[in-house]
Amino acid sequence: MVFLGIESLVEAIKTTEKAPVVYQGMGVLMLGFFIAILMLSAFSRKGTTDSQTKGESYKKLMLAYSVALGIGIHNLGEGLAIGGAYAVGEISLGALLVLGFMIHNVTEGVAIVAPIAKIGPRFKQLVLMGLLAGAPTILGTWIGGFTYSAIWSVFFLAIGAGAIFQVIFSIIQYMAKPNWGSLFSFINVWGFLLGLAVMYVTGFFVTV
Repeated sequence: MVFLGIESLVEAIKTTEKAPVVYQGMGVLMLGFFIAILMLSAFSRKGTTDSQTKGESYKKLMLAYSVALGIGIHNLGEGLAIGGAYAVGEISLGALLVLGFMIHNVTEGVAIVAPIAKIGPRFKQLVLMGLLAGAPTILGTWIGGFTYSAIWSVFFLAIGAGAIFQVIFSIIQYMAKPNWGSLFSFINVWGFLLGLAVMYVTGFFVTV
């Protein structure tokens, strides 16, 4: 998730250079970033209140859906890149992006199911999470293919980055209770570093 958040933010910053100056790309980036963080924080607060009455399993399920949503918004930006490649006639580049993002995104599924791995999620819930995370890629490809706009790419990538960082904060809060020092256990540290390494390696398959 950390890798995806940084990746989205860097890509958004790079894309601001392609947008017309009059639209103030960095301003659009900041707007999208904070819209995602503040809106998801508000929903997360409501979910925390509900979980106090509905139990720990409900809290874990909502966390998994939040991860899927954050990744889904991120994937909307990836879809825009694919559609944009097709829009300018770069068919081979578009095909490579599809293949690369597919390989890269396989690892994202682990982040979605991790919070609910021990509670035995229903098949219907897994399907809904998969759609929430994956369907935006298709939507983004359609948008990018027919009406590609650099400024909209900046906006959606920024929203994706903001959403992912908000979800990361929620996960850290959940893992840190009741002791923040537990975040730095041997397993957590090496798991985090291994996750970064896996995302870095699969990133080689994405050629933009």
